Amino acid sequence: MDESAERRQGTHRRNLVVIGASAGGVETLKRVVSDLPADLDASICIVLHIAPDSPSLLAGILARAGSLPCKPASDRDRLEPGRILVAPPDRHLAVEDDRVHLTVGPRENGHRPAVDVLFRSAAAAKGHQVIGVILSGTRGDGTTGLAAIKASGGATVVQDPSEALYAGMPATALAHVDVDAVVPSEHVGSTIVAMVKGEDPPPAARSSRPADDSGPGRREISICPDCGGVLTERAESGVPLWECRVGHRYSSESLTETQARDVEMALWAAVRVLEDRARLLERISEQFLSGGQPRSSKSFGRQAESAWGQATLVRQALAEATLTTLRSVPVSEAESDELAAGSSGA
Repeated sequence: MDESAERRQGTHRRNLVVIGASAGGVETLKRVVSDLPADLDASICIVLHIAPDSPSLLAGILARAGSLPCKPASDRDRLEPGRILVAPPDRHLAVEDDRVHLTVGPRENGHRPAVDVLFRSAAAAKGHQVIGVILSGTRGDGTTGLAAIKASGGATVVQDPSEALYAGMPATALAHVDVDAVVPSEHVGSTIVAMVKGEDPPPAARSSRPADDSGPGRREISICPDCGGVLTERAESGVPLWECRVGHRYSSESLTETQARDVEMALWAAVRVLEDRARLLERISEQFLSGGQPRSSKSFGRQAESAWGQATLVRQALAEATLTTLRSVPVSEAESDELAAGSSGA
């Protein structure tokens, strides 16, 4: 029996759709759910990055945008066909058997809820029954989870980065996962419907980068930006990631951006401390001078001048770093450089 016949008989039936989005994702999600029919024979779980102290209005927005009921997920909610569950603020949304579970586990890629948590748990619980969808967003949350879905036999869909409001998440996913369909937002809904029915997705571009499962090599690197623990680099479903013992996880893009933020904060802290020290030394120098101790006054004055000079150097270094080592590198640019290097070495 060929694969298309197996699909028609339900062997490849997909009944769980998991969707991840970040910046620019609300409008795309509205378009996607508006294209989903009321009789969709699949459950849908959505993670949208949101500040932990912000009330989420997404469930109401999506309920109005389409014909499917939508609500913020509660712990132990059952997965039901034709219903959308949205991750609440500051809670990871995970799939366990036929229910969802809310946790306050470690942030991943700086987020809670994190797309990777939902995708990874869905792959573990439902395997080939899952459809994973990555929409507009920055950085790389969702990539390792999408790779896990792909590795477990599930279907994978990515919004075309060229028309996403923020291309970071789609581009990172395409750089690491050989996805099943890359489609513009207007066709994401119809692609999901086709996959739920076990039909082939519409013709779409595919990632030319195969997943790399060359080995589980691990090595200790750096420290965790969230807790200060040791980060371990490893590959998950062929995608490199970094994880500390507590459980904070980062894609390569998220880690570099987080490190850049921390470096900038450290440099500004150095400027502040040096300038505070310079002012204190000047004040002490003035006190010794007014007390008739010119030699001590000059000594403290020289230290103050040195501190001012060092603060100036750090400011200059910070200004240069923002243009070089702290500059965000778009995924497309990094990938182009990598391909160029590979071509020149061939």
